[in-house]
Amino acid sequence: MEVYFKLISSMPSTTGLRLTQNDDIIYQTFRDRFKELDIKSLTEETLKCDEAKIKWRQYCNDMQENVEDFNFATLLRLDSRSDYSESNTIVVPRVQFVAIEVARNREGLNDGLNELFK
Repeated sequence: MEVYFKLISSMPSTTGLRLTQNDDIIYQTFRDRFKELDIKSLTEETLKCDEAKIKWRQYCNDMQENVEDFNFATLLRLDSRSDYSESNTIVVPRVQFVAIEVARNREGLNDGLNELFK
């Protein structure tokens, strides 16, 4: 995750950054199913409450062919404007990390990190 953060914090804009060859389907399916999810600043509750677990489990299973090692534990930043830290990190399946970070990149939420973390 350190490598990923160094990458996104070195670019003025991440809107064109691709994480996988399947970013388009991952993003479209994610936004179709999680229209209201505020990915700028997440909480553990929004990701791990019972209702969210059901939706995420179905999404992860449906996307398993699109993300290599889709269920490997991966660190996700809760607040898109902050670095990885103990208070800003949660462990999620890799496919969940990819979906949220692809969306953050496409929606411009990771833009400008290069100015914040010079």
